[in-house]
Amino acid sequence: MRAVGIDLGEKRIGVAISDSSGNLATPYDVVFRTGNRDQEHQQIRAIVEEVEAEILVIGLPLSLDGSEGQAAQGAREEAKAIAQAISVPVEMHDERLTTVEAERLLREQGLKGPERRKVVDKVAAAILLQAWMEGR
Repeated sequence: MRAVGIDLGEKRIGVAISDSSGNLATPYDVVFRTGNRDQEHQQIRAIVEEVEAEILVIGLPLSLDGSEGQAAQGAREEAKAIAQAISVPVEMHDERLTTVEAERLLREQGLKGPERRKVVDKVAAAILLQAWMEGR
């Protein structure tokens, strides 16, 4: 089952895809925030359709203690809007520390700040999607 994972950020939305068997997540793309949520959601829909995904997994930014704060509530609201724009099921998955882990991996690979910022969101989305697949 091919899945798309997204990491909703304030400036960028990281996108990752799985292989067709649903075993391996790969960083895919970054959707830049434009202030037009409908347009951003249409870009996500286009990616879902392009890769023929069967499910969309959206990161849920829980607090470290597992509770839902303002960021998680905002992500849930946006997930509802995205679900209305696409034709596949939408699930949410805990994304705690995915960006921190992505930053660590990219630093270990020797990427400097500007280069990391270009890819960190899609790497975080891949970490999120991989965790979701392994939890199934």
